[in-house]
Order: sequence, then structure tokens, then C-alpha cells
Amino acid sequence: MGYTSDLEARLRAHNHPNNRGWTRRYRPWELVYYEEYTSKRDALTRERELKQHKGRDFIRELIGRRG
Repeated sequence: MGYTSDLEARLRAHNHPNNRGWTRRYRPWELVYYEEYTSKRDALTRERELKQHKGRDFIRELIGRRG
């Protein structure tokens, strides 16, 4: 989860072989859901909602439906 103005670049960065950060452990990353907002403030508010318990349940349900 997170905020970006370039979704494709963020996904490439997460999956890049030279990535040494936290995301490296969970490669390959695959986009399963996204939302668009016209302001950074609204996007960050939604991100905070998704990182709370109910938001995490929502994400788990999305992932579960894919299987």
C-alpha cells in the first residue's frame, strides 16, 4: 500500500533485482487493486484507512477472491 503519482514505476521499483529494501523479500509484486484520487491528501487519508484493521480485512478479501 502506498501513495504514488506513477504506479507503473513504483511496481517496477519494487520488483527490480537491485532493490535491497523491505519489498525485496516479497517479490514478485503484483498489482491486485488500486484507487485513484485527485489530491494527495485524499489518497493519504484512504491509505491510513486501509492500514487499519478493517482495511486490512478488505485487502485480504480481495486477495482471497483471486485464488
